[in-house]
Amino acid sequence: MAENVTFRYAQREDVPLIMEFVRALAEYEKMPDLVCAAEKDLEEWLFDKKRAEVLFLEVSGKEAGFALFFDSFASYPGKGGIYLDDLYIKPEYRGKGYGKALFRRLAQITRERGGMRIEWLCLKSNLPSIGFYETMGGKQMEMSTTFRLEKDALEKLAGE
Repeated sequence: MAENVTFRYAQREDVPLIMEFVRALAEYEKMPDLVCAAEKDLEEWLFDKKRAEVLFLEVSGKEAGFALFFDSFASYPGKGGIYLDDLYIKPEYRGKGYGKALFRRLAQITRERGGMRIEWLCLKSNLPSIGFYETMGGKQMEMSTTFRLEKDALEKLAGE
């Protein structure tokens, strides 16, 4: 990682770039058809409603990676943290320490905000990422599983 690495929070004018990163991540995960977000959706939720944040990792002034995250809270310890929804490093920057640098910055942000942890999901089939997370000390949570209520089930329940 010899190049100049900097970080910056996304601004409203970055919405098209954020969309590019979201699509690239979906391609990497072999799920491009699941992306239904439009730029206007990202702009509304990120900048009007302020429900999430995007941090770019820049190498010599060029965006090489991004993280999309939001605040989380755990009632048992009574503390918050960060929930990392997306993390992506462009292929030409992989294997050079940039992913770890982005995680390190997220850990610093978590600590600066008084948070206690970073949490995220990873596809079970994404073995390279699982290995990467484990090298940094990330642990797979064996005591829980993810549930999702969406689309027709969400509408049905909300309408009852």
